[in-house]
Amino acid sequence: MSTGAAATRGGPARAAASGGALERARKVLLHEQRMGCLDRAVVGGLEHFFLQLSAGEPAERPAGAWLRAAARRLAAYARRPAHERQAIIAQLLERLSRLEVAAPAGTASASVATPASGPVATATTRPAAVPPLAQRPAVAAKADERHPALSPMAPVTALPGVGPKAAAALEKLEIHSLRDLLYHLPRRHVDRRSISRIADLIPGQLATIVASVWQVQTKRSPIQRRLITEAILQDESGFCHAVWFNQPYLVRTLSRPGKVLFSGKVEAGYGGSLQLVSPEFEFDSDELLHTGRLVPFYPKREGVSDKQLRAWMRQALAATATQLQDPVPPAVLNAEALPPLHEALTQAHFPDDHAARQLAFRRLAFDEFLLIQLGVLRRRREWQETQPGVALQVGPALIEEFTAHLPFELTRAQRRVVGEVLADMARPVPMMRLLQGEVGSGKTVVAAMACLVAARNGYQAAMMAPTEVLAQQHHRTLTQLLAPLGLRIELVVGSQKKKEKAEVWEASRLGAVDVLVGTHALIQEEGEFAQLGLVIVDEQHRFGVRQRSALRGKGYNPHMLVMTATPIPRTLALSIYGDLDLSVIDELPPGRRQIKTFAIAPEYRHQAYDFLRKQVRAGRQGFIICPLIEDSERIEARSAKLEYERLQRQFPDLRLGLLHGKMAPREKESVMAAFRDGLIDVLVSTAVVEVGIDVPNATVMLIEGADRFGLAQLHQFRGRVGRGEHQSYCLLLSDAEAAGANPRLRAVVENHDGFALAEEDLKLRGPGEFFGTRQSGLPDLKVAKLSDVAVLEAARRQAERLLREDPWLRRPEHAALAAQVEQFWQQAPPA
Repeated sequence: MSTGAAATRGGPARAAASGGALERARKVLLHEQRMGCLDRAVVGGLEHFFLQLSAGEPAERPAGAWLRAAARRLAAYARRPAHERQAIIAQLLERLSRLEVAAPAGTASASVATPASGPVATATTRPAAVPPLAQRPAVAAKADERHPALSPMAPVTALPGVGPKAAAALEKLEIHSLRDLLYHLPRRHVDRRSISRIADLIPGQLATIVASVWQVQTKRSPIQRRLITEAILQDESGFCHAVWFNQPYLVRTLSRPGKVLFSGKVEAGYGGSLQLVSPEFEFDSDELLHTGRLVPFYPKREGVSDKQLRAWMRQALAATATQLQDPVPPAVLNAEALPPLHEALTQAHFPDDHAARQLAFRRLAFDEFLLIQLGVLRRRREWQETQPGVALQVGPALIEEFTAHLPFELTRAQRRVVGEVLADMARPVPMMRLLQGEVGSGKTVVAAMACLVAARNGYQAAMMAPTEVLAQQHHRTLTQLLAPLGLRIELVVGSQKKKEKAEVWEASRLGAVDVLVGTHALIQEEGEFAQLGLVIVDEQHRFGVRQRSALRGKGYNPHMLVMTATPIPRTLALSIYGDLDLSVIDELPPGRRQIKTFAIAPEYRHQAYDFLRKQVRAGRQGFIICPLIEDSERIEARSAKLEYERLQRQFPDLRLGLLHGKMAPREKESVMAAFRDGLIDVLVSTAVVEVGIDVPNATVMLIEGADRFGLAQLHQFRGRVGRGEHQSYCLLLSDAEAAGANPRLRAVVENHDGFALAEEDLKLRGPGEFFGTRQSGLPDLKVAKLSDVAVLEAARRQAERLLREDPWLRRPEHAALAAQVEQFWQQAPPA
C-alpha cells in the first residue's frame, strides 16, 4: 500500500488526535497566561507537560514538530524571570495561531475543534497581524450578486434592510433616493486604525483592540432590571470585559469563530478590571466599516444609527458603481487632478487615509462651486446676449464737464473706477458691474458720473435704495452734483402722497425726468420710463436677483451698476455676484480721519457713558447698538427696548430715540429722519442701523455686547460715524471681563481694512454671517466652504473654459452637466 493511501485512510483519526493535542496545548498556554505566567497551569510544570504531549505525536507532522519546538522553548521555564516567561507564552500562542492559518484545510494542524466550554476564538497575534488598510479590499467597489446594480434615483427602499420604518426615519434627513443617501456625507471621521493591546488600555481612552471572545453571556441587572450582555475578551497581552445593554442577540453574534475588532470607550469596571462600554465590533474577516479604519459618523435623527448608515452607504456605493454618471468631463478632472465621482464618494465615506478623504471632499466641493459658476456665468450670458445693449458716447469733454463742477478732487481709486464704468457703458453689451467701497469712499460720485453719461445720450437712470432715508440721502446728493448740469432728479418712496408720486411717474413716462431715485416703489408700482438706459442698485444685499431683474425690466436691457458698502470676501463675491464684474474703491478721500476704536470691559461702562455725554454736550450725536430687541433668558444680552428705558434714566438730560426691526416702516423712517435732522441726541438701535443712515454730526458709536456681532458687521457699525469733520470714536463694550483680550474685538480695534476683516469673519463664522446666501438666491452648499478660495477659483476657471467651448452646454458630452446645473439652481431659494 502506498504511503499516500495509508495517509488517506488514517488521515481523519490522526488529524483528530493531532487536533486534540494542539487544543490541549492551547488551553494550557491560555490558562498559564491567565494565571500570570507563574508555571501553575498544570501539575509538574509546563516544561514537563509539553515533553509528554510531544512524545505522543509523530515528529514528521506539523503538530508534532510544533509541540517539540514548544517543549524546547519551555526548557528551564520555571527558573526564568517573569518577563521572559510572559514573552515565551505570548510567542508560543502567536506561533500556534500562525500554524493554523498557514495549514491547508483538512490537515491536522488546521482541524482544531473549539469546544463549547472553551474559548470562542483563538488567541490573537500582535497588532501587526491586522493588515494595513492599503492591503484590504476597497469598500464596495463594484456591484455584485449581493448588491445588484441600481439607479442612483432608485428609492432607498431598494436596498436590503431598508423597510418602511427605516425609510420614514431617512426621510426626516431628506434622504429619499440612493443619490440622496450617497450625498449624506459624514460630519466627521474617527481614526480607529491604531490597534491597542489590552494590557495598555487606560480608563477614558477611545480604543480599538483585536481580541478573541473567551466567554459571552447575558444577565439582568439586579436594580434596573435591564439586560446586560457581557463578554470576556483576550489578546496575547491580557484580558478585559465588554458590556452592552439590552442587546441579548449579541450572545449569538459573538459566538461566531474568528478574530474580532472592538472599538469603544474604556472604563474601570468592578474590582479594578477594565471594560469597553457598548463597543462597536467587526470580525476581522469582514469588510471593515465600523473599526480598524477611518470610521464615518453622520448627521442623524432618532431611528437611524451610524452603524446602519454605514452599512446602507456601503450597499448604495456598490449598487450604483456602474450606474452613477459623472457629469464633470474627464478633461476638467484631469486639469484639476480630481478623482472620478464614484471614487470621490467612496473615499468621502470610507477613506483609505486622511489625504484620500481631503481629496474626495475637494472633488465634491469643486462640483458645487462649478455648478454655481456655470449658473451665474450663464445668467450673465443670458442678460448680455439675449438682447444687445446700447453703446453710449463717452468723451473727454463730458468727463471734464462733470469734474469741473465737483467741490473736491476725485481720488485715484475713484478715477480708476469711473474709467471702468464708462468703458463698460461705451460697449454695445449691457454693463453688469459690482462697485464695492467703504462707507464714505465716494461711490455715489461714480454713480452720478454714470447718470450724466446716460442723460447726455438721451437715456434715463434709476437708482434703487433699501430705505427711504437712504433714498432721500441719494436724492439730495445727486441733486447737488447733477442739477447744476441741467439734469432733473426726482424721488419716489412709499411715504409720498399718491398724487405726488403719480406726477413724478407721469414726468418719467414723458422723459422729463433724467434720474429717478427710490425704494422698492420703483419696481412695486406701475410707473414707466420713457427710455431707461442705466439701473443703479445701492446696498445690493438688501435686494435679490429677481428684484434687480425687475428694475432692469423697466427698460430695454439697460446698463446695470450694483453698489455696496459692505466688504465682501472674494469667494462670496464670485459666488453670489459671479455674474458681475468687480470694481473696488479702496481709498478714502483725503482728510478723512481714522475712527478711534476701543474694546471696553463691563466695569468701565460708566466711563464710556460719560464720554458719550461729553460728546453730545459738545454738539455731537451718538449711537448705542444693542444685539437683541427683547430680553431673552437664554441669551444674556441687553435688549434695545430695556436699554432704551434704562438709558433714559441714565441720560435724563439727553434726547434719546429708539430704532429696531419690529417697528413699522414709516415709524423707522421718522426716527431716522429725526436723528439726521438733529432732533435726537443718542439713537438706541439694533442692527437695523447697519445700513442706510448718514449723519455727519454723529461721532460716537457705542456697541453693547460687541462680542456677539461678526467682524464685518462691527466694521459696518463703525462706518456709521466719522462722516463729518470731527474726530469720531467706536467703543466696543463686552460683557466678558477680558474684552481687550478677545481676539475678534482686538482685530476690529487694530484693523480698519473692511476687506481684511470680512475675510477673517468668513473664516471664523462662515458665510451665514454674510447677507447674501439666501437673499441673493444662492443654493445651499452641502460640501463647499466659501472660505476655500483655491477650489472656488479653480471652478471659476473651468466654468469659463467650458462656456467658451460650449456656451450653452449643448454638446452631448455636456448633457449631464447641463442637467445638473438646472437641478442645482432649481433648489435656490426665492431672491
